[in-house]
Amino acid sequence: MKNLIRLFYYLTALSLPLYAIAQQNPASHVTFNRIGDNLYEVTGGRGANGGAFIGKDGVLLIDAKMDQESVNQTIQEICKLTDKPIRFMVNTHSDGDHVLGNRFFPESVVFVAHENCRQEFFHHGRNGEPSSWNDPELAPFIPSVTFSNKMDLYVDTKKVELWYFGKGHTTGDIVVYFPDDRIAFIGDQIFQERPQLIHSYKGGNSFEHVKTLEKMLGTLDAETFYSGHSEALGRDMIRAHINKIKELQNKVTGFMKNNYSLENIKKEFNKDQVNLVETIYNEIVAAR
Repeated sequence: MKNLIRLFYYLTALSLPLYAIAQQNPASHVTFNRIGDNLYEVTGGRGANGGAFIGKDGVLLIDAKMDQESVNQTIQEICKLTDKPIRFMVNTHSDGDHVLGNRFFPESVVFVAHENCRQEFFHHGRNGEPSSWNDPELAPFIPSVTFSNKMDLYVDTKKVELWYFGKGHTTGDIVVYFPDDRIAFIGDQIFQERPQLIHSYKGGNSFEHVKTLEKMLGTLDAETFYSGHSEALGRDMIRAHINKIKELQNKVTGFMKNNYSLENIKKEFNKDQVNLVETIYNEIVAAR
């Protein structure tokens, strides 16, 4: 019965306009790509890219994919590397392509996220639809360990730092940092192949997004950043992303000072930029 309930809510969730549904290839097999000392980027399957650390006593995963098949493939790949259990699942934020797979992992897994991310599990969808996570059957798969600013996890002697630098894509995005490797997993805080996605309905904000990324660069000495929908990024690429956002914000601000309407402002940008442009416009109006 529990599996039927999980399947029902998974199929319901597929009706949501998730970025990953359009971008990920359901036929691609989950792959573990080694990027550090027992540290892997997890790609393929259905859902966003994530990460894994394989310790002597257990496994830490970063983000959960979004369906049973992808989770099964993830577990199969883990079994090729270790016979130890999955101890932690860290959700970088609450989007379905990062968390829907939670419900297909063993209930023994400890789910970890920012406190705002946990709250967003119960938030209504983009179109006002209720969250499937309100069902009591799914309670074991909602983050039970949360933090506000910073938390350290240890897998064996491996220190894993969880950082919250502020809102941006949503209100609950975190950075999972491996200081020994100078590698960070940043969820959807960077998009490279499309303009940045800001979930206003979850409290995301483009101006805060810029501050958050600047604070991240100023705090961490990470050399490489892995995101949910992009190739590996260096620090210069993060700075370039910040500058692109600022440039858009400055342009929109300038048009608004000249009394351009939103529709006329949109005409000044490429089609793939108009959603972010509208978000910026609405943020400026709300801040007045």
